[in-house]
Amino acid sequence: MKSFTVAIRTVSLAAVAATATAGPDDAHGALAPMPKSLEIHFALSALPPPLRADATVYVLDTGKGYVLDHQGTNGQSCFVSRTEWKFADYRNDIYDATCYDAVGAKNHMQVLFDVAKLRAQGVPPQAMKKRIQNGFKTGQYHAPESAGLSYMTAPLMRTYMSLDPNDKSTVMTMSMPHLMYYAPNVTDSKVGGLGCPPCAPYPFAFETGPHGYIIQRLGDKEAAKIVADESILVRELCAYNSALCLAPTGKP
Repeated sequence: MKSFTVAIRTVSLAAVAATATAGPDDAHGALAPMPKSLEIHFALSALPPPLRADATVYVLDTGKGYVLDHQGTNGQSCFVSRTEWKFADYRNDIYDATCYDAVGAKNHMQVLFDVAKLRAQGVPPQAMKKRIQNGFKTGQYHAPESAGLSYMTAPLMRTYMSLDPNDKSTVMTMSMPHLMYYAPNVTDSKVGGLGCPPCAPYPFAFETGPHGYIIQRLGDKEAAKIVADESILVRELCAYNSALCLAPTGKP
């Protein structure tokens, strides 16, 4: 997965509602677990409703990493990602609800779970990043063996707003439901993409490498419907943490 770092100015305001600030002052405090029921609801919101009942769900144990909450039967595995490893920056206000198919769970998701485990063990962020990078070099992590996709169609997410892993200055909350197709080592030039910026609304390559993706944002109307259909979850997330509050659509 996974950080979805898209410059906010490149996405239509009809599709994105974002907080105007970079996050709370204590964004680098201890990583706190979400209430379990809220975490499960949020994780499953990344999937289309018909797929949720039979999906596998993992929750974060901040002292261990991700642990299985319940096993599903449809090959979809869902969780809320809390660390963007490429930024080597242990924030407590990153929230990306993500679901992988069987291929993604075996490959892409495993990296994120290892990141969470290393963080739980107290491994410093720069050392964590080096371990993950070394895992790709040694073949511990490799490109998926077949095509597949990851769902990130939750009503909101909170992550870094820069494509540069050295730029940790801005984290924002936005609504941008999208799909991620596995595309190992694919660049925009190979697919005729427009790059980032301008990114949306057209497909573009993201995180080029063995675990690269082609991103496709959902349409404005579909995205707005997701936010409306998940209004209870949106309110619960905002009540839990003000960093997860969406601004009114169309307002910066």
